[in-house]
Amino acid sequence: MSGNANDGTSSYQMVPGFFRFVCANGLMVGDSFNEVKVRHTGDAIHEVIEGAPNVAEQVECFKSISLDEAERKVFAHVVHELRFPEAHKEGGKPAPVQAEVLLKTRHSGDRLSDLWTVGNVLQENIIRGGLQAQQRLVQPAPRSAFRM
Repeated sequence: MSGNANDGTSSYQMVPGFFRFVCANGLMVGDSFNEVKVRHTGDAIHEVIEGAPNVAEQVECFKSISLDEAERKVFAHVVHELRFPEAHKEGGKPAPVQAEVLLKTRHSGDRLSDLWTVGNVLQENIIRGGLQAQQRLVQPAPRSAFRM
């Protein structure tokens, strides 16, 4: 997440982390790491550039952690429960998609199994939506052989 005010009323902020929307007005909560905040005074560009390697190091750390299929599914189930808490309560409203569907990649570059890529795939699928729910029909309705 990044933020800036061109009029100098607030600092530039680069805040990497894991966030989720909790309200329609854009309120987000989550965990961040290696935040970079720079006031619009002095050599601000240099300070932003100096803070970027810390973020890049954390990203590389996440990329170095490989997840097996079971770990990816657990990750998807945790994300699913955060996004659709009612679906995980007894008698709750079912979620529009199953947790495993959230692992579906939209881009060929997202077929990697590292923590960073899997996290981004899950985030994109939760935010963008558009995934098809996998519903099973018990028995298809019979078709009539007659035309009317």
